[in-house]
Amino acid sequence: MRPQLQRVGTNESPVVIIDEFSGAAEDIGRIADFLAPFPPSQGNYYPGVRRKIGQADRQAYSYVVESCERAAPFIGGAFEVDGFDLGEASFSVVATPPNALGLLQRAPHFDATHEKLFALLHYLRVPPGTGTAFYRHRSTGIERVTEANRAQFLSVVTREMSALGEDSGYINGSNEFFEQIGRVDAVPDRLIIYYGNLLHSGIIPIDMPLSSDPSRGRLTANLFVIGR
Repeated sequence: MRPQLQRVGTNESPVVIIDEFSGAAEDIGRIADFLAPFPPSQGNYYPGVRRKIGQADRQAYSYVVESCERAAPFIGGAFEVDGFDLGEASFSVVATPPNALGLLQRAPHFDATHEKLFALLHYLRVPPGTGTAFYRHRSTGIERVTEANRAQFLSVVTREMSALGEDSGYINGSNEFFEQIGRVDAVPDRLIIYYGNLLHSGIIPIDMPLSSDPSRGRLTANLFVIGR
């Protein structure tokens, strides 16, 4: 494993990057293949299909547990927590065409407002030119969404995205409403760790082929843990 630490934005929020994380990205991809087809993502901003991983999914769940154990020293060191609990894990594939995105899917999003929720994003099968970008909301200065600023953020962004128009598609770089404050390129078997309330978006090029099949699409594993 080859780790590095970035800090993004005025808050200097840590983003941990670990290359060659598992040494077995394609083997993990085949575990995801076995669980396909994935259902459409429900109740969040994810623009595609997502298969939650539970204890009954023995191989997939073993991968999740091993990943948490492997990532634990980096989470503790970068985010200053003594331990964490697993919240949710899934395999995910971006599959929504740009012209079919919901209003808030065209903007950077947050996973939760919990101050100690951390996202572990493992790139498994990823097309060139993709990745993950981090943002500051220009009009409010918000980089991390909390319970205190959540209502304000959603109200303003909903209005702004309505003005931007339905053909805006996936955000890519800065625009009039959001400033990109950092980015990580997607590389197979690269894991990144960041605050779940840090504004972020997948980097999805306009010409990226879209498929809900994990053997053909942009396949990632998404783990969420809660620090203690």
